[in-house]
This record gives sequence, structure tokens and C-alpha cells, in this order.
Amino acid sequence: MNSKIENLDRSKVTNAVQEIYREVASNPEKGFHFPVGRISCMNLGYPAEELDALPVSAVESFAGAGYPFVADSIKSGDTVVDVGSGSGTDVLIARHKTGDKGLVYGIDFSETMNKKARENIDKSGLDGIQIRESPADNIPLEDANADVATSNGAINLVTDKDKAYGEIYRILRPGGRIQIADIVLSKPVDAASKANARLWAECIAGAEPVNTYLDLVRAAGFKDVTVIDRLDYFDRSSNESTRKTAKSLGAHAIVLIGRKD
Repeated sequence: MNSKIENLDRSKVTNAVQEIYREVASNPEKGFHFPVGRISCMNLGYPAEELDALPVSAVESFAGAGYPFVADSIKSGDTVVDVGSGSGTDVLIARHKTGDKGLVYGIDFSETMNKKARENIDKSGLDGIQIRESPADNIPLEDANADVATSNGAINLVTDKDKAYGEIYRILRPGGRIQIADIVLSKPVDAASKANARLWAECIAGAEPVNTYLDLVRAAGFKDVTVIDRLDYFDRSSNESTRKTAKSLGAHAIVLIGRKD
């Protein structure tokens, strides 16, 4: 499905997404068309005590779309993979949840975000975390390596979502769980917008209608795929045009769960 998007220059999408997340990492107070930082975390449902346990510099560049940990999927001793790990907010929260014997991998294709994540890990004093630079559709881990895959507002930015979910399925062990927060739509984006790299970077053009999105997760092999939370992610955007576009498409965030047999 995603491999056949007409007139889409994937390199332009990659560059546009890379550029905006360089800014989120290096200049988080600038103001963006999507919410960022601690206020965004709180609006999405992150408990204050979880955020207080993290370096301020990890939370300031948060750019997720939901609170995937509402799924309560992570258990003590788990190996967790965060796909699109950004500045490390969810990586660090996941590591707190895995306990002393756990292991967390952060996967992100942004060099700037990965650098900031590694700095935040050092500040946290936590071990058992590895950051690896790679796109979501080419996860540099062995098959059946993880117990849980988490992701937050990242897969809508991937041009080949089928391949990304195939990779997530591949790296999970049998019985592995997913907890995914992402942007979805109530109706599809028109072809011109779908080919617009800038609109991809704004987390709208790359989003899929919710039923299409859930179907591609199931097509990757996941069972019991269920939406457990929904929220109007764009209602707090500082950009009026973004709010209007999102409203016209019914763009919103969901948190979903599923499992690998």
C-alpha cells in the first residue's frame, strides 16, 4: 500500500522530517505546528511523577502524540524497543519500568535527536539503554529480540508503513506486545497533499485513515489489535492553519495495542 504512493519523493520527505526534528532537538522553545515539551506530555496523560524522574532536557524536546504507557505492557526484566525514540523521553520511562534486569533500545533516524538522547541517558545515570541510528523500516536488531515495541507519533512519518510494521513484528519474540501512539485520520488525504513533503513533516500527510492504519498493523501479523485511547492531538497546536487542516481531515491520535503469536 505505502510503496505505491504516487508522485512521492521519499528523499524529500526524509529531509523535511529530519530538518524539523533537528529544530525540535536543538531549539525546542521555538514553537512548532505540533505541541512539544512538558506541557504536551501533561496534556497527553503523562503523570508528573514520571516526568519529574527524567532530565529536563529529555522532556523539553518531546514530540509524541499520545501516552503509550497507558497500555501497561512493559514488565520487569523486559527488553523494549522504542521506534522513533527522539530525545529519549519514552526510552527513559521504559527503562524505569523494566527494572534492573531490563534492556531498552531506542531507534531513530535523526542524528541530532540521537545525540540528545545519549546525553539525556548520561544525565539520568541509567544503564541498560542503547540508542541506534536507523529508520523505522530497517530496525538494526536480530529477529525475536524484544518483548515490547513502543512508538509515539513516529510511524505516520514513515513512507513505507507496511515495512515498518513488518520490522516491528520481526524483532518481537512470540508473545511480544506493541503499544503504539500515532496520528490517524477520519478521511484520506488528497493526492496532492500526499505528495507534499512539508505536509508529511507536519504529521498530517503521512497519516492514514484509522481503519486503513489498523488493517496494516493486522496485515503485519499482529493479533488482538485494539484502540485503547483517542485524543484530539492537534487542538493545542499554536498554528491556526494546522488546526484547521487537522479538523478538516479528522486528524487525531490513538493508542493501540496488539500481540505477536
